[in-house]
Amino acid sequence: MSISMTPAAAERVKSFLDNRGKGLGLRLGLKTSGCSGMAYVLEFVDELNEDDEVFAIDGVNIIIDAKSLIYLEGIELDFVKEGLNEGFQFNNPNAKGECGCGESFTV
Repeated sequence: MSISMTPAAAERVKSFLDNRGKGLGLRLGLKTSGCSGMAYVLEFVDELNEDDEVFAIDGVNIIIDAKSLIYLEGIELDFVKEGLNEGFQFNNPNAKGECGCGESFTV
């Protein structure tokens, strides 16, 4: 299984976890949403679930549940700043299309 993260994303996640003061890592998951069908979900993880896969990348644990993993194989998590805007960017080779606003995707 291949999951990757840019150094900028790893530093940002580390910063969030340090500020939070606890947590095993960051969950990357999916939910049904938007006009294209699926949307990414990021949340802190304090406890692992039975079906979680843990990917240790640059000192950060990215946790993905088994259902989401088949759609996230090969994804790269990035953190970008463009002018006054900043946020995580998902470079997913499985995504076949996105909605116009970029909030959801289809596989």
